[in-house]
Amino acid sequence: MSQLLQIENFTLGFPGRPPLLDSVSLHVNDGEAVALVGESGSGKSLTTRAALGLFPGGSESSGLVSVQGLDTLTASKQRLMELRRRHASMIFQDPRAGINPVRTVGDFLTETLLRFDGLSRSEATERAVKQLEQVGLRRAKELMDQHPHQLSGGMLQRVMIAAALLNSPDLLLCDEPTTALDVTTQAGIVNILREEQQARGMGMLFITHDLNLAASLCERVYVLRRGEVVEHGPTRTVFLTPEQDYTRQLVEATPVIESGAASASPAAPGPDSAVAPLLKVSGLSKTYQLPRGEIITALDAADFSLPEGGSLGIVGESGSGKSTLARLVVALETATSGELTLRDVPRPRRPLNASERKTLAKDVQIVFQDPYLSLDPRIPVGNAVADVFRLHQKQGRKEAKDSARNLLGRVGIGAERIDALPRALSGGQRQRVALAKALAARPRLLVLDEATSALDVSVQAQVLELVEELRDQLGLTILFVTHDLAVVSRLCSEVLVMHQGRIVEQGPTARILEDPGDDYTRNLIASRPRPLWDAEPVTA
Repeated sequence: MSQLLQIENFTLGFPGRPPLLDSVSLHVNDGEAVALVGESGSGKSLTTRAALGLFPGGSESSGLVSVQGLDTLTASKQRLMELRRRHASMIFQDPRAGINPVRTVGDFLTETLLRFDGLSRSEATERAVKQLEQVGLRRAKELMDQHPHQLSGGMLQRVMIAAALLNSPDLLLCDEPTTALDVTTQAGIVNILREEQQARGMGMLFITHDLNLAASLCERVYVLRRGEVVEHGPTRTVFLTPEQDYTRQLVEATPVIESGAASASPAAPGPDSAVAPLLKVSGLSKTYQLPRGEIITALDAADFSLPEGGSLGIVGESGSGKSTLARLVVALETATSGELTLRDVPRPRRPLNASERKTLAKDVQIVFQDPYLSLDPRIPVGNAVADVFRLHQKQGRKEAKDSARNLLGRVGIGAERIDALPRALSGGQRQRVALAKALAARPRLLVLDEATSALDVSVQAQVLELVEELRDQLGLTILFVTHDLAVVSRLCSEVLVMHQGRIVEQGPTARILEDPGDDYTRNLIASRPRPLWDAEPVTA
């Protein structure tokens, strides 16, 4: 096979600073899927963007980055534009960042076909609709007239994949395209990528921090650390028998659901325990009325209890009602009907006033999937955490600053980052700050809403270890909303499975993961990524 993408001794950096990428070498052959894995800040995205000639302003580079013989370090703007239109496409992590929110999906998909390929509007529309259908989107014609905000994250990511495949590229670059998707949607996206890559004979470079996902999609893998390739080879060899300590640490930090999960389940009390419930939910429902009068039921008659010191996982697909339930618990939403009791105090069925919210914040804190929702971009991260100590622990300025420094250190944020603004941190670092900010209030109940889904495996392992430690030391009660069943198996003694706003199954985590009683739960478990070699025939 010929080399479609060739990167040799590629170095990238800024004058007077250590290089961001240091002598990186990798290649992707025609028809081959290659993974690029590593922690946040390792240089994965920089390496991939270089294939399209996208470099940070003011940076300096050397070496070779070639796509089908075109060196993107020296190519003209015109030749780079031709490369991006005809030969190489990229799928980004956040689809909403790549689509103009005021334009329709149809406008987004047909623009290049109309402007550069000379197709008529009817021809371009027909081609776009066909591509949407190929990536598994139903009602493709109707979708063409919709705007991005009218589509779910999974649907919008499929639109981005359709756009990337429209011109039948030779090279497909995927930058964490499934990070925030639930397991069933992720499985669908991975199957589409795999089928399209094999059917078209494309080369694919797939960036991910999920080693399980890399193993399910790619034949070869490169491991990147601090801008250097530390190990590469066949995915099976690298993951099963890693040579480098760093690779071994990544593999060991990757959460998995093992047989006999009962032995690994947390010993914390579950909803059926005799321990008095900290949180009790009975018949809790939430509905929304659309402008045209249509009623949408986001949560339908939820019933469960969570004892002091317990850990409960809530799993399900996007739109199942998980986040609605979490927002009701922390009073960001008001229930339409039903009861929610915290520490034997019923929650009023109205928005809380300022005094009630401050009192609730001492008992309940939430960490969101997107840390930008809980971090003020104008405030240094050390001050943001110190402010919580001053507000809820009544500490003085110096004591609060010291407490913030110690807590940030425990979640992996060094002293050199104390005065940094959120925009100067990576996504994983921002999430660790958000966790520290929530923990600074010393809550009795910590709600984690997909709080580890965007973290690389080593940081996720550190965060989960910290949450486990705090749960054991402080008697912290955990409500964990996630699509990662392996994380649930590690952290939560009990689990609720939600589908279309209803709880379809609940009980001990080990029992449900090993012997699910509902078809929907079985489908969730079956959607977990599995290594390619599991499907390979055994040879004598």
